[in-house]
Amino acid sequence: METKPWLKSYPAGVPAEIDPNTYSSVVDIFTQSIDQYPNNPAFTNFGKTISYTELDKATQQFASWLQHEAGLVKGDRIAIMMPNLLQYPVAVFGALRAGLVVVNTNPLYTDRELEHQLKDSGAKAILVVEAFAHTLADVIEHTDVKTVITTRFGDMLSFPKSMILNFVIKYVKKMVKPFSLPGSHSFKDVLAKGASLPAATATLNHDDLAFLQYTGGTTGVAKGAMLTHGNMTANITQAYHWIEASEPDEGNELIITALPLYHIFALTANCLTYMKLGAHNVLITNPRDMPGFVKELKKHKFTAFTGVNTLFNALLNTPGFSELDFSSLKLTLGGGMAVQRAVADEWKQVTGNPLIEAYGLTETSPAACINPFNLDGFNDSIGLPLSSTDASIRDPDNKALPVGESGELCIRGPQVMKGYWNKPEETANTIDSEGWLHTGDVAIMDEKGFFRIVDRLKDMILVSGFNVYPNEIESVLAMMPGVLEAGAIGIPDDHSGEIVKVVIVKKDPNLTEEQVLAHCKEELTGYKRPKVVQFVDELPKTNVGKILRRELREL
Repeated sequence: METKPWLKSYPAGVPAEIDPNTYSSVVDIFTQSIDQYPNNPAFTNFGKTISYTELDKATQQFASWLQHEAGLVKGDRIAIMMPNLLQYPVAVFGALRAGLVVVNTNPLYTDRELEHQLKDSGAKAILVVEAFAHTLADVIEHTDVKTVITTRFGDMLSFPKSMILNFVIKYVKKMVKPFSLPGSHSFKDVLAKGASLPAATATLNHDDLAFLQYTGGTTGVAKGAMLTHGNMTANITQAYHWIEASEPDEGNELIITALPLYHIFALTANCLTYMKLGAHNVLITNPRDMPGFVKELKKHKFTAFTGVNTLFNALLNTPGFSELDFSSLKLTLGGGMAVQRAVADEWKQVTGNPLIEAYGLTETSPAACINPFNLDGFNDSIGLPLSSTDASIRDPDNKALPVGESGELCIRGPQVMKGYWNKPEETANTIDSEGWLHTGDVAIMDEKGFFRIVDRLKDMILVSGFNVYPNEIESVLAMMPGVLEAGAIGIPDDHSGEIVKVVIVKKDPNLTEEQVLAHCKEELTGYKRPKVVQFVDELPKTNVGKILRRELREL
């Protein structure tokens, strides 16, 4: 079998291999961007914009404080627990400059989830937004955390906006519950003190950890993927070459970041790769406030947009979105979950811009495959493996399968994690002796080297010995005008082992079970058709918008 058939399908200008030694660390890429684009806007949030130079200064102050005041040393872990705010990039790049390992933490974690992550990572420090500090206060005594920095939503905004926002969050929306964290430091004080301390120094190389990125929380206990500076710089370089082939206007791109930066997709694609392009990053703190989100989009001539299928679908169903000015939009990138044809087609119709699907995992930093940016429309594929990346479809005995056969997708390349933190057994179960990362996704490769995900191995439904993939059923339901969202699962059945159940959020209040079943009868073969239909007000989702099929089973 031809080793890398996808190379023939590469866009012009994309190399087969990257030079993994171009950068020694993420900090290396960061400082180069600051030197190259000092006066460019770097990040905007709540109407406040900071330049690359201002970001440089704030990150230096944060790094100095961590090293000289908190006494943290290279390799120590620091948790960052906040939504998209200007403090986020300051903290991430400041921590990396000090040689620390960033533990990205979902601010909506429960006590149990937060305690597990802090204990498992051995984090010694945490930066937390006051609105979520009560969760930390409940569990901190069971962890190794010694240094606590608290911040408020408006801490990096200008007066009086900062004061007004902080007041509204605390007293109007009542988002700040009482908490007690004796000895904690305020973010503003930390930056002020850091300004008079010596510069932080840390010598970093490819083997040093940059991020402990927790994953797998939906399937049990979350595991920390060890992402090194080598993994991250490789993935940034791989993504950069792909974007470069589409001739971006470097220094003048504006990307919308609605996915949380604590999620690997937004972290690598928006925060890191687009920063290498000298781009302007608009941070959306609460993308679930759809009218507010559309109002914010109105203010910007955005050129790039990343998100997940549920986010794009929600925007398309929000009044005012279709009236926005999309004349500057060059790239819409969907990842994190399967993009549905119905959503992609409508996105193209409304924005004039195709919705390009990419594929990755936390364990691959995350990008593994991506479609060419010059596609006319949706191609039902996750695209081609990136430069320096191998992909292979394997059977249960780990033997490579030929073109057109479905099996487990396996990935090998410089972006593949070092392993799971303190979990050698889990690591060995995921990365085999030849370096192949087993993704748990069922996929097919065509003769041109394009890969298509069929579904997750563990989500597959077995009806009378036939494989049924929820993604396919959900895509068919998404074609119905009366359906807003749908999830498909298997439920036990005495006769056929499992049957298909669908859980639907109506767009049309008059939609009936009969109409759903009739539509499925036209589009799906007998064993794939749902036998049970349930209507609900909303589907259970992760913080990023992935449908939680496990919770659908509990409904």
